[in-house]
Formats: sequence, C-alpha cells, structure tokens
Amino acid sequence: MSCPFCRIAKGDLSAHILYADELILAFLDASPMAPGHTLVIPRAHIERFTALPEEIAGKLFATAVRVGKALQEALAAHGFTVGLNDGRVAGQGIPHVHLHLVPRFFGDGGGSLHSVLPSCRARIDPELAARIRGLLIPQGS
Repeated sequence: MSCPFCRIAKGDLSAHILYADELILAFLDASPMAPGHTLVIPRAHIERFTALPEEIAGKLFATAVRVGKALQEALAAHGFTVGLNDGRVAGQGIPHVHLHLVPRFFGDGGGSLHSVLPSCRARIDPELAARIRGLLIPQGS
C-alpha cells in the first residue's frame, strides 16, 4: 500500500487527526498553505471525485462543514477556500479523493478559486447544458 492517505487511515503513518469515524478522516495537511489547512478524506481508497458513492460524498461534505466550523472558531478565520483537485490535470498530487479546507484571513495575499485559470473564460453553451441534462435523467424515465 503506497497511498499515504490510506496509510494514515490505517494508522501506519502519523498525522494530526482532527476527526475520524468509520467512513471519513480529517487531518492537518503536511504542507499547509495556511494555519489549520485541513484535508478531509474518505477512509476507502477512492481515486476520483466522480467515483465517490453518494453516501460517502454526503458524509465527506458534512464532515467538512463540521470541521470547518471548528477551524473557524479555533483560528478566528474570516473565511475558507474549499477545494478538490480531481485528476492529475487538475493538480491532484495524491490519487485519493481529498477535500482541502484552507482557512482564509483578510490580507493573506491569496486569491479566489477563479485565479486557478485566470485567462480562461469559457462561454455559456446551451447545447452543452442540454447534453448534460440528458445524462442526468434517470434511465427508464
């Protein structure tokens, strides 16, 4: 098992655990971008966001809200950047789904999520919206 997040989840690699239950784990990032930078992960090795079972996805985000509230109170953070890099092209360094909670403070010099692709301004595409809606319609409906 080479996945460091799986090793943390099994207790084989140390981390500063903030929250743990049977499905989800939250711990301080080993290379924090800000004080309290936290990762929230499923215990199960799931590489991609779209592969998350809905019950785990719901628990992942519910845990992120709960941990975020505690971080905000502990740090007096003014806000958060919440991010999930999905796939190598998006900058996912460890192929295990992980949600970043990055506490933000006025004057910290950070940008918005829109700064990820600052020069890319796609246009709204009604045909694409229709194609996606068609994929979301349950089979047999």
